[in-house]
Amino acid sequence: MRTTVRLDDDLLREAKRYAAEKGTTLTAMLDQALREILARQDRRPPAPGKSLPSFKGRGLLPGVDLDDAASLLDQMEESRDSS
Repeated sequence: MRTTVRLDDDLLREAKRYAAEKGTTLTAMLDQALREILARQDRRPPAPGKSLPSFKGRGLLPGVDLDDAASLLDQMEESRDSS
């Protein structure tokens, strides 16, 4: 497949020099470099999940969704009003 890639002039000169020293083409070198980068990405371990500290109590009340701020606010107001 043919495509256009814009590279910094200095980077392109260095890449062409490197390819010539290694006896390969710029295209082959770019192909290999991209494959290596993508392969490394696949081997990267998943980021560990974040754990939130909890203080006293028994966790979230039933029906509480921390991703829904409006619902959380409603729950907090109901709790305050019933106190």
